[in-house]
Amino acid sequence: MDKKYRPNVAAIILSSKYPFKCEIFVANRCDLDGVWQFPQGGIDDGESPKEALLRELKEEIGTDKIEFLAEYPEWLSYDFPNTASVKMYPFDGQTQKYFLVRLKPDAKINLECKHPEFSEYKFLSYKGIFEEINHFKRPIYTKVLSYFKEKGYF
Repeated sequence: MDKKYRPNVAAIILSSKYPFKCEIFVANRCDLDGVWQFPQGGIDDGESPKEALLRELKEEIGTDKIEFLAEYPEWLSYDFPNTASVKMYPFDGQTQKYFLVRLKPDAKINLECKHPEFSEYKFLSYKGIFEEINHFKRPIYTKVLSYFKEKGYF
């Protein structure tokens, strides 16, 4: 049986202090206590990945004031864990396009949106990401972050 993957975008967000200070944004999910992740979301029909990313950031963290620095060259797929909620039916997982972005100095993060996804956020060092992220997305995060590190962004 063929698996069905939901098209998705994800943002690795650097603070506006970058490149002078490398701080990476992570947020704690409202529905899963202690699960920190990068903002992400589905791509709507007719949207480009960059358009979807801007929309998702506005919906999830209250700002789309970012500048695009780079994108991961491939789409990466993962399967939902068996414990995932049924809201993702009929998909077996997601295929994601990752972008590295920097917050503009005037960006204001606001998690109190119409349908909050995150309860809190923080900025971590590159090393701190790997100390904090321990869920099923860790292998993809490792692959993407390692790629951007090899390209000289971290």
